[in-house]
Amino acid sequence: MSVRTVGIEEEFLLVDPESGRPRAVGAAVLAAGEDLEAELQQEQIETCTRPCHSLEELGAQVRAARAAAAAAAHDVGVALAPLATSPLPVEPTVSPKLRYAEMCRRFGLTAAEQLTCGCHVHVAIDSPDEGVEVLDRIRPWLAPLLAISANSPFWNGEDSGYCSYRAQVWQRWPSAGPYAPFGSAAAYRELVDTALATETVLDEGMIYLEARLSRQHPTVEIRVADVCREPDEAVLVAGLVRALVQTAADAAKRGSAPDPVRTEVLRLAEWRASRWGLDADLLDPRTWQPVPAAKALDAFVEHVTPVLEDSGDLPLVRELIDDLAQRGTGARRQREVLGRTGDLSAVVRDALHRAP
Repeated sequence: MSVRTVGIEEEFLLVDPESGRPRAVGAAVLAAGEDLEAELQQEQIETCTRPCHSLEELGAQVRAARAAAAAAAHDVGVALAPLATSPLPVEPTVSPKLRYAEMCRRFGLTAAEQLTCGCHVHVAIDSPDEGVEVLDRIRPWLAPLLAISANSPFWNGEDSGYCSYRAQVWQRWPSAGPYAPFGSAAAYRELVDTALATETVLDEGMIYLEARLSRQHPTVEIRVADVCREPDEAVLVAGLVRALVQTAADAAKRGSAPDPVRTEVLRLAEWRASRWGLDADLLDPRTWQPVPAAKALDAFVEHVTPVLEDSGDLPLVRELIDDLAQRGTGARRQREVLGRTGDLSAVVRDALHRAP
C-alpha cells in the first residue's frame, strides 16, 4: 500500500519564562526565526512540519520545529508553551494585519478573546472528490481525537471545569464545529460559496469546520485537536488521523456509505470529549452510547487496524496510547501541577518546551 504523507501545524503560546504570563511578541519571534507563521494574537506563533511518510520522521520534524521556535522565542526573552489556552489571565493583542483587525471589528469579543492553540493535521488526498469522500466518513471519529489531545483546562486564571476549554471557545465562531455529510466535491464547494455569500465570514480561511479541504495543499485538514503538551501526543494524533483518512478512502472505494449520524449527535460527542477528555466516558462512535474512554480508544484503533498494520504503524500507535494512559492528558497533568503547587505560573513553567 502506498502510504499517504502527513504533516502537522502546531500553535503555541509565547510566555514569560518566569511568570508564565503570555507576552505580545509574536512579530519579534517571527523576525528571529524561520518557517514560523503569525497567528491572530501576538501572544502566539505557529510551526509546521514538511509532509512525512513515516511517523518516526514526523516525530523528528515535530521536535525540530518546536526546538527552532523555542530558540527564536528565547532570542527575544520569552519561552514556547505547548498549552492550548493560557492558565493565567491575559488580554490578547491582535497581530498587525488588516484581516485580523477586521475579524476583531466584526466578531467582537469572540475574536478579541480568541487566544487558543490547536493542532492541525494534513493528510494527502488524490483529489477534492476523494477528500470529500473522506470528510463524510471520518465524522464519527473526530471527538476521540479531541479527548486524546485535551490540553486546556484553565481560562483567565480559573479552572474551566473542562479538559479542552479551547474547544468551547472555538465553537463561538459562526462557522466552527461538526458538519453534515456533503456527498460530493461540488456540494462541498456549494457550501463554501453559500457561506461566503452570507457575508458573515471574511473569507474561505474562516470555514472553521472540524475537518475541511485545505485551500493551499492537496490535503484534508483535521482541526479538532488541542495543541499537544508532548510531541509524542501530536504524533499519536497524526498517526490515528492518517489511518482514519485511509480507512475512509478505502471504504468509499468499496461503496460503503458514510454513517448518517446527525450533526447534533456529533456535537454531543465533542462536548463530552471537551468536558472530560479521557477522564470519563466518551460516546462510542459505533453505538453512540457512553463507554469508558479506554473502550472508545480501543474502538478507534480497531476501526483503523488494517491500515495501521499495512503501514507498519500499529506497534507505535499502541505504544503511544499506552504511554498516554500512564501519564494522562495534558489537561490532567496541568491540574496535577496546580494540585501540588497551588501556582498557575508553575503549571506554565512545567509545560515549557525544552530542547533535548
